[in-house]
Amino acid sequence: MVSSSDQTHTPLLSALLGAVDRPTISFHTPGHKGGGGATEGLRHLLGSAALRADLPELPELDNLFAPSGPIQAAQALAAQAFGAEASYFLANGSTSGIEAALVATGGPGEWVLVPRNAHRSVFSGLILSGAQPVYLTPRQDPQWDLAWGMSPAQMAAALAAVPQVSTVVLVSPNYQGVCADGAAIARLVHNHGARLLVDEAHGAHLGFHPDLPQAALAAGADLVVQSTHKTLSALTQAAMIHRQGQRVAGDRLAQALQLTQSTSPNYLLLASLDAARQQMALQGRELLHRTLDIAQSVRAALAAPGPLKVLALGNQGAAAPFCLDPTRLTVDVSGLGITGFEADEYLHGRLGITAELPTLRQLTFIFSIGTQPQQGAALVEGLRTLMRAFPHPPTPLVTSAPEAMPPLSIPPLSPREAFFAPQRSLAIADAGGHISAESLCPYPPGIPLILPGEVITAGAIAQLQALHQAGGVITGASDPTLATLRVVAPAP
Repeated sequence: MVSSSDQTHTPLLSALLGAVDRPTISFHTPGHKGGGGATEGLRHLLGSAALRADLPELPELDNLFAPSGPIQAAQALAAQAFGAEASYFLANGSTSGIEAALVATGGPGEWVLVPRNAHRSVFSGLILSGAQPVYLTPRQDPQWDLAWGMSPAQMAAALAAVPQVSTVVLVSPNYQGVCADGAAIARLVHNHGARLLVDEAHGAHLGFHPDLPQAALAAGADLVVQSTHKTLSALTQAAMIHRQGQRVAGDRLAQALQLTQSTSPNYLLLASLDAARQQMALQGRELLHRTLDIAQSVRAALAAPGPLKVLALGNQGAAAPFCLDPTRLTVDVSGLGITGFEADEYLHGRLGITAELPTLRQLTFIFSIGTQPQQGAALVEGLRTLMRAFPHPPTPLVTSAPEAMPPLSIPPLSPREAFFAPQRSLAIADAGGHISAESLCPYPPGIPLILPGEVITAGAIAQLQALHQAGGVITGASDPTLATLRVVAPAP
């Protein structure tokens, strides 16, 4: 992380404020003309200032795809603050950054090592690029129903088994804040001659405090995608992709970003990235110190023995290569005899406390620079209220034994081939043995059982049905009832 006097500036935010204050007669987009044509309800929601700042790519505001003014300056300051050689603003979320990264680093004939717990944007990027994935099953913990992630030992074995891999995707941290040993993995990947792309959507804050896990850029990653809005103060959908080293060409990445980003980026989103960068460069350590204090106080209050269990990696032998971001709190509520979905409904509906992620057994909460001490105290009291509301002996959750997935697998069809192949829907009982045309991911543990281009197995079907009946969530299915599955139609 670099701190300099330049970090006090906000070139894009300042340019947008200047454009708002300059008297003009608009004959350009957007159609609401600075709020004059907006509905009363929208004016009430956003306010006149936000509507006036909803501007298009005016000359003084620069061009996201060919920056030479305030966007260029803002991105250069972001690269300094986050420790990259170049940073690029994203108005289409981390999804667009992940997709562009895969297009920039691969194509038909390229091989990409992908953990099965990757975000769906990775599989979209594989469809766009046409690269051939090799799927790696992350280490997981059945007690907690979550995936730890990818270990260095797994990485070394995978690269030895599939030497043609030229790009590796790493998810770190995951939703629960579990972080991989990025530095060890980066060394293995680079010694192999491959590139490391890190989905750090949940870790934009990591490089700004010494008590947090090491950030992916500091660990040596070539491309890092961050959802700046998730843990910092940017507006929702505002994100960044960072590049360093010579393994990924900057012009190739810029070209790929033009495929995945809107040609009409929202300047409120872009300016919020500039503001969030300035805030972290100047105050990040102080703000995160307060955040960590709040998170620690909540953990301490929940430390007493009881029906609620808090995820901590210090006593988890299976988690030895991993560490935990302390700004994430994962609580197992199964000891109350309820699911995480029921707990989430109670906390949200009765107490106004909303978790980031409910699963079958647990809830995950995010502490960020916007979290206040009184909110931490309210969470503790809310969880105590939850315990008082559900004092009954626990009811066992009905699940099946997890489907045994191989450490590595190469699907018979790439995601692109499966996507563009003729497709049809089959009754789930008849889908076994067919090639899937969709991704089926149960929560818990958030690892897809079936990915596009893979053969559907009877064991995977049984586990999907059991988790669905137990109240788990299955994402990616075209039929939310799971009565049918989408498969690749056989050749005529």
